[in-house]
Amino acid sequence: LFGDTGSTEAAARERRLQVQKSILDSVADKLAALRRELGPGDQAKVTQYTDSVRDVERRIAKAEQQTGLELPSLEQPQGVPPVFEDHLALMLDLQLLALQSDLTRVVSFMIGKEQSARPYPQIGVPEAHHPLSHHSNVPELIERMSKINRYHAELFSKYVARLRATPDGDGSLLDHMTILYGAGISNSNAHSGDNLPILLVGGGAGKLKGGRHLIYTDKPPMANLLVTLMDKLGVPVDHLGGSTGHLEIDTVSGL
Repeated sequence: LFGDTGSTEAAARERRLQVQKSILDSVADKLAALRRELGPGDQAKVTQYTDSVRDVERRIAKAEQQTGLELPSLEQPQGVPPVFEDHLALMLDLQLLALQSDLTRVVSFMIGKEQSARPYPQIGVPEAHHPLSHHSNVPELIERMSKINRYHAELFSKYVARLRATPDGDGSLLDHMTILYGAGISNSNAHSGDNLPILLVGGGAGKLKGGRHLIYTDKPPMANLLVTLMDKLGVPVDHLGGSTGHLEIDTVSGL
């Protein structure tokens, strides 16, 4: 995204792409000469490698088509912002830029680490997050946990709003994305993974219907949703983790 120039400026991105292209061209020439000296087995290995090089070349060619894309002018960040909200906003900005420029199509991100000791005085929660999660069912502590969850969701909603406002093809970035937001624990006091609060956001390029609250009474594993999303996004898999099948998300009515 920034290369060695520390900027998203379009001319600098074009220069980086040209350097990458010339490197690949020189590698391809050397491999072609090497292939003539190898036996069938080694030639097959070289073919696997050159196929990978061709894939990179195609990606660079596609990236070249994006060099005219106007990205917001942003200098490469230096260090970690001391304020949590600023740090999170910066990380989400970087994700948006990478998606907007098609440098990546997959992002995995955690708002907070496991066993986080972060307090949230800015929303009236002075306790550290992880110790507070063991609330012993005390109503006041549960309310403070709810404040943290609500705060995270509000910050996430700002990111979603920016994705919706970013043009992409015949719609917005959000129209062509699927975002899974949630947690791996529903009741942190009991370390329970049942009835997880999971949110799917984005149009999924027309493959997902939104605006519904779905409840599954048969307690399917979370991995079933992941398998289903992989299929929806054109990367089908037979199973993933502890999955037992697909999750019905097209035929279930919203509740």
